[in-house]
Amino acid sequence: MTGEYRVYGAEGSGSVAVEAALTLIGAPYRLEEIVTYASEEERRRMAPHNPMRQVPVLVTPEGETITESAAILIWLAERHPEANLAPPPGDPRRAQFLRWMCFIPASIYSIYWVRDVPSRLVGDDPGAQAEMDRRTLERISDCWAVMESQITPAGRFLLGDEVSVLDLYMAVVSRWRPLRARFHAVAPRLGAVARRVDALPELAAFWPKRFAFEGDYAD
Repeated sequence: MTGEYRVYGAEGSGSVAVEAALTLIGAPYRLEEIVTYASEEERRRMAPHNPMRQVPVLVTPEGETITESAAILIWLAERHPEANLAPPPGDPRRAQFLRWMCFIPASIYSIYWVRDVPSRLVGDDPGAQAEMDRRTLERISDCWAVMESQITPAGRFLLGDEVSVLDLYMAVVSRWRPLRARFHAVAPRLGAVARRVDALPELAAFWPKRFAFEGDYAD
């Protein structure tokens, strides 16, 4: 395959997992920065590329548009089997790979739609927003704990000794609030894997540019 991918994304967002996957694959891509969590104007800029006005969006070299971070990551792993970023169909690890690739966006990532703009569901009442913040943080922690209880890393990473897009996805989403300290407390085995993803030499130059650990995000 020749040609360049185009990624619509934002620093510190879900697009970072897609960008990390493309970096490991070694595929050329052009990044279009649209910080949809920053303002309504930025969300309007995103609308022509994704009617949900969210990142990430991947445009393939053939011009096809793909949205939804999990779908993009699974598709990239299948499009580039030489990168070995996911167990292929028929592999005994495939079912659990798909299970957790769906669990993260359905149970954890989706909660941030509410957290980013709490007035979407609870209006402008500060008390209601504070309570929603507390409850969603607890829900996110509970979900990481469930994943911790149900998956046993099969090697250095979740599925074995080779990093997969599932590891990248977990490493990025676990950087969001309630932040890594809470993540490590409720999911220490997952946390150990996330630290290995953070330390991948192939991504040493990538992380500081796209999702640096600093301030409240420190590990």
